[in-house]
Amino acid sequence: MDKRSEQIIETIKNRVEGLNWEVEDQDIGLVHSVGDGIAFVKGLKDVLSGELLKFDSGLMGLAMNLENDQVGVVLLGNDAEIREKDKVYRTKHVVDTPVGDALIGRVVNALGIAIDGLDDIEDKVFKPIEVQAPKVMARQSVKEPLLTGWKIIDAMIPIGKGQRELIIGDRQTGKTSIAMNAILNQKGLGLTCVYVAIGQKASTIARVVEQFRISGALEYTTVVASPADDMASLQYIAPYTGCTIAEHWMNQGKDVLIVYDDLSKHAVAYRTISLLLRRPSGREAFPGDVFYLHSRLLERSAKLNDKHGGGSMTALPIIETQAGDISAYIPTNVISITDGQLFLNLDAFNSGIRPAVDSGLSVSRVGSAAQTQAMKHVSSSLKLELANYQDLLSFAQFSTDVDESTRRVLEHGSRLTELLKQDVNKPLSQDLIILSLFMNKYGFLDRLEVFEILPYESFMHDEMKRKYDDLIQEIKLEYQLGPSLISKITDAMEDIYTLYRGMYYET
Repeated sequence: MDKRSEQIIETIKNRVEGLNWEVEDQDIGLVHSVGDGIAFVKGLKDVLSGELLKFDSGLMGLAMNLENDQVGVVLLGNDAEIREKDKVYRTKHVVDTPVGDALIGRVVNALGIAIDGLDDIEDKVFKPIEVQAPKVMARQSVKEPLLTGWKIIDAMIPIGKGQRELIIGDRQTGKTSIAMNAILNQKGLGLTCVYVAIGQKASTIARVVEQFRISGALEYTTVVASPADDMASLQYIAPYTGCTIAEHWMNQGKDVLIVYDDLSKHAVAYRTISLLLRRPSGREAFPGDVFYLHSRLLERSAKLNDKHGGGSMTALPIIETQAGDISAYIPTNVISITDGQLFLNLDAFNSGIRPAVDSGLSVSRVGSAAQTQAMKHVSSSLKLELANYQDLLSFAQFSTDVDESTRRVLEHGSRLTELLKQDVNKPLSQDLIILSLFMNKYGFLDRLEVFEILPYESFMHDEMKRKYDDLIQEIKLEYQLGPSLISKITDAMEDIYTLYRGMYYET
């Protein structure tokens, strides 16, 4: 370095050291440095963690790092107009979002501002995006079923109102489809839904919103969108915004379903912010405590007791794995926070099993407490049947000669696997799922060839609705299958099977 360069550096250093960063008004600070969406501000003495700060340019920021001599501020917008020594003002408010029925059917950003091109949201009531989760004594046990419309989930891995059920799997295995079906299935069931898209492509979010609109689900759904081109700060606050919107309805005694799609990208956004704020590294080299990041979000889901209104918020967080590794850091974090997981198997997905839910690794810690008697009756043996089939299938692959009992288990398992297949965006009501599984419980499934099962299931549903609607209404009455009702359904199934066979032989 030449002598002139040294002199320039020394002069700049002396000028910086000589600057007066102290401001007499303790509610006003000065920007010390800015870049990559982060500003370090000096002179703010009494600023609160999570407080909103306003810059001269009108841009807002979120105070996250409270250090001895400066405050690390995450900017909620482009930092291009912020300069060193710009003034920063306290607002004495934390980040909040509009809540209420005016948001139903709308698409909003991470700050609760409408981005769907429609009119501004009226009658705004604002609530902070971060609040304490309901206390243990304010909750009650989860016992009411939340129906997803998926045969395999409602039968084998039931979800209850107030539960947190993780959807986990590799990319492109149908995680979003599982959550979308659950939202579509709430039509007419009285639930309000919130879908939070974090770090997704804008085109993907647009497709999801359009599907909601086509299916009529947007009439009871709010979409909070923070696409991939959003700043890390907006992706970081998006799930908390969605949670506050949902929590408002829960506190009014309503049932709410919220989907976080996905928390892997949320963790990456938080990691980006933490590194830029120069926070010390936490566990597994993740800056800050990522476990706390997600636990304070997911713990807000609950089934409140009657004293607190009896409302519920059911959470379906989504996590992406790498090569099916559920023992990685973020997956194990969220698994330990939630009440079970739906694991989607990439190999099963690629082999045509949709939804690709792995019945062995998937679990619901609420279990049959969130099922009706009728659903318990027809699904009680499913897990065991599928487990036996999977074990014998791997064994039979190495042998062409299998005994008769093994052959029967394999043939039945292949038929059951086929029965549990289901197209996306085609949720089934609980009564139709019960009728489908009734075929397995009472031997009708084994009378069909594998290729016949799904066409026959559709035919059976149509015939039951057309000729035996009184039986469907009887099932819906209490969802109880007594001996008399079982006998009536069996007779109806016999007639439908005979009709189907007659039509089959005619063609």
